[in-house]
Amino acid sequence: MVSALGRGRRGPAPIHLLAGGWGSRRAGADPLLAAALAEAGRPRPSVAYLGVASDDDPGFFRTVSSWLTNAGAGEVRLAALASRRARPAAARAVLEGADVVFVSGGDVEAGMALLAERGALSWLAELHRGGTPVVGLSAGSIMLARSWVRWPDPDDDAGAELFPCLGVAPLLCDCHGEADGWEELHALLALAGDGVGYGIPAGGALRVAADGAVRALGAAAARFERRAGRTTRAPDLLPA
Repeated sequence: MVSALGRGRRGPAPIHLLAGGWGSRRAGADPLLAAALAEAGRPRPSVAYLGVASDDDPGFFRTVSSWLTNAGAGEVRLAALASRRARPAAARAVLEGADVVFVSGGDVEAGMALLAERGALSWLAELHRGGTPVVGLSAGSIMLARSWVRWPDPDDDAGAELFPCLGVAPLLCDCHGEADGWEELHALLALAGDGVGYGIPAGGALRVAADGAVRALGAAAARFERRAGRTTRAPDLLPA
């Protein structure tokens, strides 16, 4: 199979960061996912499914594969990395041979740890630079961003730590945290320093262009700004 770079794409394709939730449970094709798949520029694009955040769970793979197919995907193949018997070279071949790479949801920290263990941290950045559209879902969206936060002791908020993610999307974000007022996003911004963080609500998405421009899709995205040690709510990013 030939990678997207070999098919003649020039430069990075936009990245889509989906929160999931009610938007992914609609009957029929999900319009946000369909728009993300359309970035491949071909009918029924093949999709490489990266499920490290859910330990390559078979049931989750089947469910998400159906969602992708309903939205216009062609063949959906698992780039298996979770099992100790997984062959990283085979998983990389699946990713490089696909029209679109899809990073599924689950646990951000666990997913990043598996990618590091398998020597796969640079793969998505290389594919993105070569023109392959990359799509994230929930934890997968956060993994594609710059960094995330963990609590070694869940009862000690002061012990929160920042850890790096893939950085394919040059921003900070959280997904479907509107019910708790985006607490984890606030913690992330407090550790990351001055900058902007995006809260992607259930049923919404962000589209990140090659030049870094960010658009909201499907629902307004919350925006928070961190300046001089203080986080404030900025105007929401409204869908175009």
